[in-house]
Amino acid sequence: MKKKIGDIVTVTVDRPLGSRHPEYKSMLYPVNYGYVKGISAPDGEEQDAYILGVNKAVEEFTGKIIAVVHRLDDVEDKWVVCPENLSFSKEEISAQIRFAEQYYQSEIVM
Repeated sequence: MKKKIGDIVTVTVDRPLGSRHPEYKSMLYPVNYGYVKGISAPDGEEQDAYILGVNKAVEEFTGKIIAVVHRLDDVEDKWVVCPENLSFSKEEISAQIRFAEQYYQSEIVM
């Protein structure tokens, strides 16, 4: 089933806020990051998602998709998920995910 902006999803967090990237040890995660089980991304893995608006490390989070980060120079897109009662502007999203997206040419679709 295809998901879209506004849909509610559950993200399994494999890189919690404050953790380091398993391969690139200098990359610190200032947000929770994970994947949505059962949703396949174009890279063949499960769909990745940034979680905004949750200021503590979590193992799982259910929230609303508010944006898609479309990578123009990569095969996959990332979802941006936050609590249902919150919203973020493109500028706020960009600032919070810059730690990873600075290495790609990407656009935020809302």
